[in-house]
Amino acid sequence: MKTLYFTLLIIISLSPFSIIAQIDYSSPEEQGISSNRLNEVSRISKNLIDDNKVSNITTIINRNGKIVYFQSFGKREFESDKAIKKNDLYRIYSMTKPIVSLAIMQLYERELFQLDDPVEKFLPEFSKIKVLSDDGSLKNPKEMMTIKNLLNHTAGLSYGWTYHPVDQKYYYAGLYDSKGSDDFISRVSNLPLRFSPGEKFYYSIATDVLGVLVEKISGEPLDQYLKKHIFDPLGMVDTFFKVPVNKRDRFIPNYSYNKKTKKAEKLNNEYFSNKPSSRSYYNPEFLSGGGGLVSTAKDFMIFAESLRNNGELNGARIINEETLNLMIKNQLPNGVEFTGSSGEPQNWYGDSIKFGLGFGIINDPEYLKSSGSVGEYFWSGAAGTFFWIDPEKEIIVVTLIQLMNNPYPIRQQIKEAVYQSLIE
Repeated sequence: MKTLYFTLLIIISLSPFSIIAQIDYSSPEEQGISSNRLNEVSRISKNLIDDNKVSNITTIINRNGKIVYFQSFGKREFESDKAIKKNDLYRIYSMTKPIVSLAIMQLYERELFQLDDPVEKFLPEFSKIKVLSDDGSLKNPKEMMTIKNLLNHTAGLSYGWTYHPVDQKYYYAGLYDSKGSDDFISRVSNLPLRFSPGEKFYYSIATDVLGVLVEKISGEPLDQYLKKHIFDPLGMVDTFFKVPVNKRDRFIPNYSYNKKTKKAEKLNNEYFSNKPSSRSYYNPEFLSGGGGLVSTAKDFMIFAESLRNNGELNGARIINEETLNLMIKNQLPNGVEFTGSSGEPQNWYGDSIKFGLGFGIINDPEYLKSSGSVGEYFWSGAAGTFFWIDPEKEIIVVTLIQLMNNPYPIRQQIKEAVYQSLIE
C-alpha cells in the first residue's frame, strides 16, 4: 500500500495538471475586481475573433497571487474548426528576454561576473568589434561593451530593422540561421556597432548574446540551464526552445498581417527578426535567448507570479529580492531615453518609459494616457504576445496571440478593461 501511495504521488507531481495548484484560483470579487466589468476582456477577445483579426487569443489575469480570469477564444488556425485550448503552445518571441535576463542575473548572484565586466572577457571575439562612423569608416568604440550594456540594450548592437548601413549588415548576416552559439558569435563579431556602448538605447540582439554568456559562464547549454534553474523549480512544464514530439499537436500556426490586403496570412516559414529563417522549433541549432522560446499562458504566468512574489513561488526561489529590484528599476544612463522596440527615435515617450535589466519600466502612466502604476514592468513579443506586472496594484496580465506585424491596439484595450474592473 505504501508503495502504491508513493507511486501515485510521483505520477500526480509529474502531471501537467499539478501546476494548477501552484497558483490558486479565486473569484474576481474576492480580489477586488468586478466580474461584470472584467467581462469586457472577453468581449474584446470575441470581437477580434468575429472580425477575423486574429485566429485565437488567450488571456490570463492574476491579482494578489490568485488567478481571477483565464479564457481562450477562437480556433487553432483560421483554416481549421478546432477550437484553441488553454494549454496550446505559442511562440513568445521577445518575452523570452526577461527569462534569459533573469538567468544571467542568477549567475551574477553567484558572483561569477560583475555587471561592468567587458563582454570580451567571456567572448574574446568581441574585442575586434568596431563602430561604423557616419563617414563610413570603422573606429574603436569609446567604451568597451559591458554585460550591463547587453541587459539594458545600450550595447550598440542591432536587429537589422531599418535601412541604416549597420542594420542592413545585420539583416543580411543570417544570424538566426547560425549553426550554434559559436557560429552566432562569430557572425556577430564580424559586424560593426551602430554606436559606442552606453551612448544610446537601441533594441537589439543583445539578449541573444546574453544567452550565449549564460552558456559560457555556467558551462551548461542554454536550454538545460533554464530547465534546471528556472523551469523545473517553478513547475513550468510547457516552456522550451525545442517543441517535444509528444507536444507538437499543441503547437499552433503563426500569421502575419498584410498591410495591403489588411488580412492575416498564414506563415509557412518561421520568422526571426522580421524575416524568414531556416531555423525550426522542432530542431533548432541556435537557441535564441532573445526570442526563441515557446510557452503557454499558464506557464508564463507562473514565471511572472514568481516575480510579483519577489522572486519566489511555492518555496522555489529563482532570484533574490534585491537582485530583482535591481532589474525592475531604470538602468539607462543619464540622458539616454527609451526609444521603443523599433530602435528609432520616438520622442513621444519622453521620460515616461525607462528600461531596467531585461524589462521595460513605466515611469509616468499619465503622460502615456494609460491606466497603470509607476513602476509597472512589462515586455511583448513579435507575434503580438504581451505581459505586464503592476507591483502597486498586485496585477499580472499575460495575453497570447500569433500575429506578426499586429496593427491592433489589443494591449491598450485589454489594459483599460482590466483597470476599469478594479473595485478596490
